[in-house]
Parts: sequence; structure tokens; C-alpha cells
Amino acid sequence: MDGHKLVKQTLDQIPQPNSNAKQITGLVKERGRITGYQLSDNTIVNKQQAVNMAKLGQIAGVGIAHRGDTEYLKSIPNGNENDNLGNLPSVSPNTQA
Repeated sequence: MDGHKLVKQTLDQIPQPNSNAKQITGLVKERGRITGYQLSDNTIVNKQQAVNMAKLGQIAGVGIAHRGDTEYLKSIPNGNENDNLGNLPSVSPNTQA
């Protein structure tokens, strides 16, 4: 089984993005842990808001996984390492436009 299929199997949901869905462009981190995301319109959302938005198709390129009782976002493999969540820059939580 190739790596893309294996990663997709770890996702609970892969929502269909809307035509106007935003991209995640940065990670908000506190003490090394992701606490939120910067979106392509420069808004900052916390992890739970981002999960809810992704479920509604408002964020593209991500799937939803869980660890214990906590849901979180994971990149959907597309062959482009540059847009993987782990490769995005860290941003300050007050970098709002």
C-alpha cells in the first residue's frame, strides 16, 4: 500500500471543500504545540474552530483525525510537501489583518 493511501486511512473524515474554501497558511503554536491556524484570508482560528470549519467544507486540503477524544486536522496527501501542515510557518496569534 502506498503512503498516500495509508495516511488517508488514518483520517476519520475527508470533507469536500466548498468552492470558496480557505487554505491554512500558518500555524499558531504555544510552547511548541499547535493551538490554532492562520487562514488564507489572514484570520486566526483555534483548533476546534478549524475542525468545525473543515467539516463544513470551509477549509481545503485537510482531513479530520482524532487522538483520544480530541479531533484535529491533518493534511491530505497530494504529493506536494510544501503545503503539509507540518511544513507551514509558525505565526503569532495576534497576526490578524
